[in-house]
Amino acid sequence: MFPCMAVKIDWVAAVRPLLRKYKGRKHPLEYKNIYQLVVMVVLSAQSSDEHINALAPGLFKAFPDMKALSKVEARDLFPFVKGVRNFAHKSTWLVSIARQVKTDKDIPMTLEGLTELPGIGRKSANVILREAGRPAEGIIVDLHVVRVAQRLGIVKEEDPKKIEERLMKILPEKEWDAGMAMSFLGREICHPKPDCPVCLMKKVCRYYNVHVKPK
Repeated sequence: MFPCMAVKIDWVAAVRPLLRKYKGRKHPLEYKNIYQLVVMVVLSAQSSDEHINALAPGLFKAFPDMKALSKVEARDLFPFVKGVRNFAHKSTWLVSIARQVKTDKDIPMTLEGLTELPGIGRKSANVILREAGRPAEGIIVDLHVVRVAQRLGIVKEEDPKKIEERLMKILPEKEWDAGMAMSFLGREICHPKPDCPVCLMKKVCRYYNVHVKPK
C-alpha cells in the first residue's frame, strides 16, 4: 500500500487521456479469428504473449478450428504447447471447450457464456469480448492492471475480482476499456520498476507524487 495523497482525484476525467492514447489498440496476442483468440487467451494465462504468439502458427496449422480440436485428445496438443505453464490442464480445457462449442460460429459472445467454459474466467472473457468488438460487460484486470491501478491510487484492493468491482463502481460503463488501457500502460511504462518521468498519468499518480516527484 502507498500513503494517500491529500487531493481527491476525479478518476472519470483522469483516465480519459489514457483511454485516448490506447483507444482501439489490439491486444498483443496475434490471433486471426475468434477461435484463435479463445485458444490463445486460455494458453496465455501465466505465460507471456510472446511465447503464445510463437507457438500459435504450428498449433493452428494442426488444429485450424473448433471442429478439428473437438476430435482429438488433450495429449495430442502436448507437442505444440509443451513449455506453456500448466500445458496439460490447458490442453484438457481447450479440448473440452471445443467439444462443448463444436463450431467456431457457436462460440458464446457473452460474459456468462464464456465463463461457463473451462479455463475461462472473468479476465479472459473480458479480453475475448473486447477483441471481438462486443460491448464491455466488465473491466479487464490482469497483473499489469493490478499494479497500475494500485500505483495510481484508483483502488486499494489487491484481489483482481475486488479491483474489477471497484473500477466498475468508479467508472461509467463507456469508460470500461480503461482496464485494457491500464494494461498497456503497465506493459510499456509502468513496469515493476516504472519509468515515471515519461508517464502521461504522473500528475494524478499517487506513487509518482509520493515517491518519485522532486520535493
